[in-house]
Amino acid sequence: MSVTWAWVVETARLRMTPVGYWDLPDLIQLKSDPRAFALMLGGVRSPVQTAEELAQDIQGWGKNGYGMWAVRAKRGKFLGITALMNRADGLGVALRFAFYPEARGFGLAREAASAALIYAHDTAHLPEVIAVAREDNYGSREVLSSIGMSRVREFNRNGNLMIVYQSIKLSSPRVNSA
Repeated sequence: MSVTWAWVVETARLRMTPVGYWDLPDLIQLKSDPRAFALMLGGVRSPVQTAEELAQDIQGWGKNGYGMWAVRAKRGKFLGITALMNRADGLGVALRFAFYPEARGFGLAREAASAALIYAHDTAHLPEVIAVAREDNYGSREVLSSIGMSRVREFNRNGNLMIVYQSIKLSSPRVNSA
């Protein structure tokens, strides 16, 4: 798969690139770290699971024009992931993110999630994006609220209260030219 430049997102401090096989060592380390991935749907991953998911993520970019980004500091250090993913439960396209604990507390997840949401609406032309966070995942809930996503509903999963957030792209008003 070749990376389309339109898929690369840069912010003031971050460079987000579609994941590729070259990211596998970083992804294995992140996804096997319970401090970073325990609250994600499916929890921590084995190296085999991570490799299988990476193959699906690469295909997703080609099929959908959106997917998972490897998030790095501008100087190249791998910090985590941000993604737009089709949820298997049919809730829609979901914004996801996971960062190493060492990268938390600096607004990096907020910066990456905000950039991904702008990409979703303006580049991928997705009219709606959701995100799901456990009630006790205060950090993720704060990020989602701070980037303008609204809490819209709740559901229970395995005894945990899950909160669904939503972002809707408002249409630009039409200007009549007479």
